[in-house]
Amino acid sequence: MADKFAVKVLVFSASLRENSLNDRLATLAARTVESHGATVDRATMADFDCLSYDGDEERDGRMPEGATRLKDRLLGSDSFIISSPEYNASMPGVLKNVIDWTSRFKPQPFTRRYGMLMSASPSMAGGNRGLWSLRIPLEHLGARVYPDMFSLAEAHKAFGAEGGIADSMLQKRFDENIACWLQSVEAAKHYPMMKTQWVEFLGERTSAETDRVEQSEVHAA
Repeated sequence: MADKFAVKVLVFSASLRENSLNDRLATLAARTVESHGATVDRATMADFDCLSYDGDEERDGRMPEGATRLKDRLLGSDSFIISSPEYNASMPGVLKNVIDWTSRFKPQPFTRRYGMLMSASPSMAGGNRGLWSLRIPLEHLGARVYPDMFSLAEAHKAFGAEGGIADSMLQKRFDENIACWLQSVEAAKHYPMMKTQWVEFLGERTSAETDRVEQSEVHAA
């Protein structure tokens, strides 16, 4: 058993398909997080799927249930792990859509959440290109996305009988990557009296239409 980390992690795959390669990787990530003593909130993309973003629906207060669930579960966690497939060298549309919806809530729930991105694909790149596109909206929204992203190449033949990664060295790197990330999440959570600020359009002239600013202080636990 590794060191225990007093943090809660939302974990989900961005694939709607049951038992997809990315769902299997998310399950492995959740198991690994728990092995380090952290708490897991395991979700699925089906929990968060919602109709296409429509500003008229938002204006009239009709926020979809999927986005509301993602908002609530983000606010109830310290951090998140997303295992995302790569669709046409980018992220899945269902994931981008719920990110767009969820970003409209106040307080904006991605701010100060520490994220880890991973992917699984039959390709040799392991879906890595999609993760680079996924970083953009998450980092714009103030999420602290871990620099080291895990992309499992040839994932259709990478998993062992017990659900782990068959290559022992690759499994070790996966475990260590998550442990290092958890350490950074816990350090950030307990840093005393740290003030943070998220400004959606930093550096632009302010206006009522674009000015979204949120400030908060993080106290030692």
